[in-house]
Parts: sequence; C-alpha cells; structure tokens
Amino acid sequence: MKRIYRRILSAMLFVNMAIPAVEACTNLIVGKGASTDGSTLVTYAADSHVLYGELYHWPAATHSPGEMLDVREWDTNHLLGQIPQTERTYNVVGNMNECQLTIGETTFGGREGLVDTTAVMDYGSLIYITLQRARTAREAIGTMTSLVQKYGYRSEGESFTIADPNEVWIMEMIGKGLHNKGAVWVAVRIPDDCISAHANHARIHTFPLEDPENCI
Repeated sequence: MKRIYRRILSAMLFVNMAIPAVEACTNLIVGKGASTDGSTLVTYAADSHVLYGELYHWPAATHSPGEMLDVREWDTNHLLGQIPQTERTYNVVGNMNECQLTIGETTFGGREGLVDTTAVMDYGSLIYITLQRARTAREAIGTMTSLVQKYGYRSEGESFTIADPNEVWIMEMIGKGLHNKGAVWVAVRIPDDCISAHANHARIHTFPLEDPENCI
C-alpha cells in the first residue's frame, strides 16, 4: 500500500512540474464594422489566479482645487507618489467608464534597463486614472502620454487596447530608462471592419506617420 501512495505522489509531482506558470493577459478586439450590431468590442482576460474576482469601482466626483491623488502601483499597491487631482472624474467600473471608454492591456516586457524605477506612473495607474479623466479613445491616448511625460513611466513594455463606441486603438509603450521621464510610444487605429488580438507580444511593427487620423 505504501508503494502505491509513493507512486501516486510521484505522479502528482511530475504533473505539477510539467505545468508551466501562466501569467498572460489577452485582448480580443472587434471594430464596429466587424460586429453584427455595429458595436466596438473588447475582451480583457488578466490570466492570473491572484486577480480572480477583482472588480474595481471609482464613483464620479468633483474635486477641490489643490486636491492630490495617491498613485499606487497596480501589482503591489505600493504608494508611488502623488499627482494633482483633476476637477471632475468619471464613474469607472472595472475597465470601462460611464462614457463607454474601455482600456485593457497585455505586457510584452523588453529590456529591464528601460524601466524607470523613479517614475510615478505604472501601467495600471495609467489605465485607471485615465478612465477617470477621459471620454474618448483619442482623449485617453492624450491623457496617458501626458501623464508619463510629466511623471515618468515605471513599467515594462505594454500593449494597451483603448476603445470607445466608435474607435478602437492599440497603443504600445516602453520606458526610456532610469531618471529619463516620458516614454517611447505609438498608437495605431484598428480599421472598423477588422478584428485583432494581442497577448504578451508587441503588435505594431510598422506605422504610417503620414496618416495622423489612424496613427499617432
């Protein structure tokens, strides 16, 4: 009987060792011309067991002049710093706000030397602060890039999905290294009649700089 238990335990250990750890994030994107009812669609799966059941909420609010906002790292909840609060913020549930602006992400990593550990804005802060401040996908791109320009970008390479009822964009961002504020980024619009997806890999390889309506 002991021999049987040892064999079962050995088999369980072998199976455990054979299963790789998975911490992927996946976005599936549908343009309004590719859906049956004309809606833009975004799915966001944060494929990590430690995030199971999370649903964030920030109620709409008005803020007093001089009010400050704590910026906390999404993955650790560590306080990274403070930034001035904006006059008005929108209601946010999960990864969508009351204006139907939606932001998802997937990490593609990159060189560790490009992470600015002195910066205030990490990728999670960018998502949820922007959802409280922006109404459209284009506004969100402007908000996110302004925040990292002013306060720095603390994370690795990220591929963001940014959508509103009319447009869907992918924006990809990497840092500039220690004590170098700002980020290197590009945003490309997904054509209305197309679908796209990304999961832990940069998706933008070429970008038409002569087409500012579809590339920023």
